[in-house]
Amino acid sequence: MGDHVGRARGGTSGLLTVALAGVLAVTLVACVVATLTAQAPAARGPRPKWQIDAGSKMAFDVASVKASKPGDLGYRMNFPLTLGADFGSVGNRMSVNIPLRVLIGFAYKITPGQTRVLMPGLPDWVDSKWFEVEARAAADNPTKDQFRLMVQSLLAERFALRMHYEIRQLPIFALVLSKSGKTGPQLTRHIDDSMCVADERQDILHVSQVGLPPFPCGSILFPGLAPSVPGRIKGGGRNVDMDYIAAFLTGFQGLGLDRPVVNRTGLSGSFDFWMELVRQSGASLPNGAEPDPTGPTLLEALRDQLGLKVESTTSPVDVMVIDHIEEPSPN
Repeated sequence: MGDHVGRARGGTSGLLTVALAGVLAVTLVACVVATLTAQAPAARGPRPKWQIDAGSKMAFDVASVKASKPGDLGYRMNFPLTLGADFGSVGNRMSVNIPLRVLIGFAYKITPGQTRVLMPGLPDWVDSKWFEVEARAAADNPTKDQFRLMVQSLLAERFALRMHYEIRQLPIFALVLSKSGKTGPQLTRHIDDSMCVADERQDILHVSQVGLPPFPCGSILFPGLAPSVPGRIKGGGRNVDMDYIAAFLTGFQGLGLDRPVVNRTGLSGSFDFWMELVRQSGASLPNGAEPDPTGPTLLEALRDQLGLKVESTTSPVDVMVIDHIEEPSPN
């Protein structure tokens, strides 16, 4: 009996050892999976609301894409490729001559500056290569966002653009008020009216002085206004929200905002603004002017003119990782 009991105890010990090993293995696998999950980029959430509102996948009825000639690198577009709702009446046509980066930014409703931080993997030639696009939609009078969806299809077909979405924890700049509840003198609430061009004495925008078309509501144009001192740049926006202003500041003019700028001002509604600042050395200025050494930097202009500042932090950010893109073959 003793031998039998001894064998029984030994068997129980073996079973416990096997069971414990199994528990440890499951725990180890769970820990590895948890670690990999924490390290791996998260899948992207639902499509942006603007895409849902615009509809499902769309494509142009007819489209021509040609590399621009070396002597034809001037911007041309039959409607503003901005984030805002400004559009005008263009029927069902799109006609542009622009760098590819601008076209990609339009398609995904982000600024060219945002593409530099929110679209990792874009090659350098998206800046140096310009393209003429002449396209016609099947339906009359598509919305601006529906044109964006058509350009997404065009990029996939003609440039073999492939990407995937990730949520990454990234360094960002949070755009906040310098003083709680107070904006600067050149950032004012937009008052609904039918005018899109007003005199600067009203702290709004007057662009006819530099020979530009009437400034459209819902746009930011920078630079675009005549500066008060040579060697500075000046511009602004009319009837734009703070999310748009934050997006515009991302990658702004090569002046150091090399992170995504996220609106955390708590301000809702639409605003008019303008600001003037000095551009960094090495950047081109009209008529070969040298940067004004007395001019405000971007951060100083934000603080003193708009009552805003940026704070360094980290945050989950939706990014579009480029898997493949190539230059199109001739039509």
